Amino acid sequence: DLSGTNRLDYPTNVKIIRVPCSCRVNPMFILRAFQRGADGVILCGCHPGDCHYTSGNYFTRRRMTLLFSIDFLGIERDRTRVEWVSAAEGAKFAATMNEFTEAVRKLGPNRRLEDLRCRK
Repeated sequence: DLSGTNRLDYPTNVKIIRVPCSCRVNPMFILRAFQRGADGVILCGCHPGDCHYTSGNYFTRRRMTLLFSIDFLGIERDRTRVEWVSAAEGAKFAATMNEFTEAVRKLGPNRRLEDLRCRK
């Protein structure tokens, strides 16, 4: 919200899905996003130690480290990222989104887990 009110630019093709805490993101959600045609997935959460839900982001960090270390799925490591960005860091959020989108754009479209039934 802060990046929007400060009129900071980040790509329009970024789809933001809000959850109460980053620990509520099931790894299957990320795999499903790739299956449905996403080229990259970035998970942003509170800084470790500053979680509103006490230790939620510690669970997120551990869970995503395990998910991203599984190379046999065929997803390039650069297509996924976890960033710690608080709600008060609008400029950092916009810069992170711009950087991640550019990195994914250089990788090209994701074809490994894409479900052809989900194409429009």
